[in-house]
Amino acid sequence: MSLLVVGLSHRSAPVSVLERASLSAETRDKLLQDTLAAEPAVEAAVLATCNRIELYADVDKFHAGVAELSTLLARHSGVGLDELTPYLYVHYEDRAVHHLFSVACGLDSMVVGEGQILGQIKDALAVGQELHTAGRLLNDLFQQALRVGKRAHSETGIDRAGQSLVTFGLEQLAAGAEVTDWAGGKRALVIGAGSMSSLAAATLARTGVAEIVVANRTRARADRLVEILAQPGGTGVAARAVEMAEVCGELTRADIVVSCTGATGLVLTAGAVAGALGLEAEAVETPAAPVVPAPADIDRHAAWVENGTAGTVRQAVRRATVPVQGTGPVRLALLDLAMPRDIDGEAARLDGVRLVDIESLAEASADAPMAADVDQVRTIVSDEVAAFGAAQRAAHITPTVVALRTMAAGVVAGEIARLDGRLPDLDEKQRAEITQTVRRVVDKLLHAPTVRVKQLASEPGGAGYADALRELFDLDPQTVAAVSRADLNDPNRGRS
Repeated sequence: MSLLVVGLSHRSAPVSVLERASLSAETRDKLLQDTLAAEPAVEAAVLATCNRIELYADVDKFHAGVAELSTLLARHSGVGLDELTPYLYVHYEDRAVHHLFSVACGLDSMVVGEGQILGQIKDALAVGQELHTAGRLLNDLFQQALRVGKRAHSETGIDRAGQSLVTFGLEQLAAGAEVTDWAGGKRALVIGAGSMSSLAAATLARTGVAEIVVANRTRARADRLVEILAQPGGTGVAARAVEMAEVCGELTRADIVVSCTGATGLVLTAGAVAGALGLEAEAVETPAAPVVPAPADIDRHAAWVENGTAGTVRQAVRRATVPVQGTGPVRLALLDLAMPRDIDGEAARLDGVRLVDIESLAEASADAPMAADVDQVRTIVSDEVAAFGAAQRAAHITPTVVALRTMAAGVVAGEIARLDGRLPDLDEKQRAEITQTVRRVVDKLLHAPTVRVKQLASEPGGAGYADALRELFDLDPQTVAAVSRADLNDPNRGRS
């Protein structure tokens, strides 16, 4: 196993870089295809969410893999390599497994313990399977990550440590008040009709808002979300759908706006928000972010990230770029959950406006208390990483064991054929008894060593046992490779 992950997230990069590096579905697919075309990689998967972009690959060379994956991320994100490199993190083999399992459990989320990441990991696996970029290693890895995440949520109280970004965002907008008291009776506008927007609409309905208006580029999806909200046994909230062209008009009536679209540009400008409130949008100079020095070469950036310097600088970047909030009573509360952002950060400077976005959520979540269950989840992750490594090492020797047994079966068949030539008068019963006896002798001789070699191979440092077995029994490498290919091409393997 030579698993490598190169990525960036809210923990390593400012939101200004994350939103510029965000990938469309088309760009993500091209990144996967180009990664497989690159020499060091034989498998690839991309985990892209609103606050992380990670490229997973099975590579044959570490340094060449880091350089190639970093270059590909820069090329497809549109952020220059020199600018992107300081924010990238690198994990290899067991550390890469540990990272994904931690992500799946919500330990690396902006809001610790949130469960939405499991759906995003499942989607990443499905894309890799559809494009045939995820092979045996990544299928096994992502399937196991989903099981680990589900185990963490079912066996611990990690759900109490965190919540969805929507709930956390609404808590920040409520500024210390109970969300149900703060939101009760208000009018809400939801822009977008995807999974996050749907979650936002359902959450708002549970808080007791008086009305939810849904706007989406595709009207049919907005209508569908409204239908779900209004169906019998549902939330019971008054809901209606509008065209995107009607958003500015709806702003004049809204108290809360939640936006999460896939748009590449701003959906709400500061001018539109000011117009809805009857204000004049004045140009406000945005403070410049500190300059972050880039390492001299690609090999140094992983160590630079690990030594803590990067984290210190990035926290400074975040603090310097969080928008300044306006003054006066809040007339319009804005929650921007999109990446790249939907709502102009300058809207936060308008009087009567409170804006919470991914960047300010990252700041707030840094100070959130950690639940005691987090330690239990970390133990689960460590145990599962060890189990995954053992299973992968054991699987590595399986083709060799199969090839050994295939060779032994060939020897038995050859000897029985030779016996037929020397003793042609044997009847069928005698021949069958002799054949069965020889097979039992061979099976008994092979049983103990093959079971033991699988046990030894599953332990750390056990990778050499497959080579030793091939050498001792003079096994044909092509036969072993053929067994591996047959296993990899199994259409039922790794399907979610």
